[in-house]
Amino acid sequence: MVTTAAASASHHLSPAFPGRAPWGTAGKLRAWQQGAMEKYLQEQPRDFLAVATPGAGKTTFALTLASWLLHHHVVQQVTVVAPTEHLKKQWAEAAARIGIKLDPEYSAGPVGKDYHGVAITYAGVGVRPMLHRNRVEQRKTLVILDEIHHAGDSKSWGEACLEAFEPATRRLALTGTPFRSDTNPIPFVAYEEGDDGIRRSAADYTYGYGSALRDGVVRPVIFLSYSGNMRWRTKAGDEIEARLGEPMTKDAISQAWRTALDPRGEWMPSVLRAADQRLTEVRKSVPDAGALVIATDQDSARSYAKLIREITGSKPTVVLSDDTGASKRIDDFSGNDDRWMVAVRMVSEGVDVPRLAVGVYATTISTPLFFAQAVGRFVRSRRRGETASVFLPTIPNLLGFANEMERERDHVLDKPKKDGEEDPYAESEKEMEEANREQDEDTGEDMLPFEALESDAVFDRVTYNGADFGMQAHPGSEEEQDYLGIPGLLEPDQVELLLQKRQARQIAHSRKKPDSEADLLELPAERRPVVSHKEMMELRRQLNNMVGAYVHQSGKPHGVIHTELRRVCGGPPAAEATPGQLRQRIAKVQEWATRMR
Repeated sequence: MVTTAAASASHHLSPAFPGRAPWGTAGKLRAWQQGAMEKYLQEQPRDFLAVATPGAGKTTFALTLASWLLHHHVVQQVTVVAPTEHLKKQWAEAAARIGIKLDPEYSAGPVGKDYHGVAITYAGVGVRPMLHRNRVEQRKTLVILDEIHHAGDSKSWGEACLEAFEPATRRLALTGTPFRSDTNPIPFVAYEEGDDGIRRSAADYTYGYGSALRDGVVRPVIFLSYSGNMRWRTKAGDEIEARLGEPMTKDAISQAWRTALDPRGEWMPSVLRAADQRLTEVRKSVPDAGALVIATDQDSARSYAKLIREITGSKPTVVLSDDTGASKRIDDFSGNDDRWMVAVRMVSEGVDVPRLAVGVYATTISTPLFFAQAVGRFVRSRRRGETASVFLPTIPNLLGFANEMERERDHVLDKPKKDGEEDPYAESEKEMEEANREQDEDTGEDMLPFEALESDAVFDRVTYNGADFGMQAHPGSEEEQDYLGIPGLLEPDQVELLLQKRQARQIAHSRKKPDSEADLLELPAERRPVVSHKEMMELRRQLNNMVGAYVHQSGKPHGVIHTELRRVCGGPPAAEATPGQLRQRIAKVQEWATRMR
């Protein structure tokens, strides 16, 4: 009976419901949507949390369920709570296509008789929670909380949501990205204590990126990362030079990253040219494919737009803030076949343009939450074989996130923290405020005072499905073109096979060149792991511990053992050694210790 009810749920939709639906609607439920519907209809819970990867179709699931609950008089009205003004309007438009009329302009008083409910923002709830509580108390209400992690953006928003929607008949919470790393409980989310005594959020239905990729619901994502030499001047007047991807302190990584994103250097123009070439290749098989640059602030966005115009000869769409003009520009871009759009920070979460296939991650926000939201703009699949390409700087955190696309995370409370231990997924409150700020006002403060002096770009690697491919190459080189020219229509297994072939060809080509022509580090990407400063410290600690243990075993002094390791393995002192050299020495001293037993 439950399966039959779920299967017929879409029968209650408007006759105007299209066969090929735009954003937020579909003529036929996908397998995961059907499964989530069956689970909901069987259990009939008051609260239900659905975690589904961006692009999987959370909106279709939610509106189909809303239609069923309205048709069967379980509820009398619907309230959708969205993160932004633009998404609020998208929800109202999607609902209208299946015969549910939501008022996206609602501000106060009774809801018009022509409407089935309202679409509002979390900020709006935060301002007037009692207004919405009164509506919910008067009529049986389904509350859909879109991207519910936003209810934890501030304590007041969470409290307001609790106050406003505590009397609701039904509450459906949706999220498509990893939950927040802070330990503020999210309203209406259940937490279960594990064997380790730590409470974690418990989803009622989960549909991760890995499952969606296997089902052909989302596109495979190819990450193309670029390294290069960066030079900047500190506040003290010191000039520092470093290469993206090489081990350095957290502050140095931040400064090198910001130097790369400076539009006056050579890194950004080189990467934008490469991304535009990639877009041209994709458009050979996907003619309306579009590209998006995600910028940190308005000034950078304008500068990137100018660079794109110089590179392409066409003016890109620029979205600077979450206002009514921005919504129209996003909608216009979604409906035309223009090549480029530039957006600022969290506008990316409100950008649902299925034709986006190429992205440039040109922001210094380094939280897994924001990264997942940003990449989510490019993964929505329209037909089998479409691929997404995202261009990144070679930053350890970002490549770590790229390698963990299939990892499913829960929101963790009571997070244990050992002395001196860093949580790689812990965002500071300040960084979360930066990431979620809707307006891009000038704060008047510089996090790391510095002056970017010079930058260049080097193609570094391709990351796909948790593996790295490629060898370093200059922009414009034949080797780089090999990867930019990957066809725009490929099945996931074909992508990996093609990348393996391209890397093998690149290695064979490099072996034919004389050593004098090898001006770049010519090692395959899997032998050039990007290592963070913290990981470097850990490798040095491991080496010192191993040497210390061997001191007791052999009776030789520390200095003698380190010197012998350098003689046998080669390379500089441990403080200057590369990750590979440190690992080689660790293996060698382990070998010596084993022989003495």
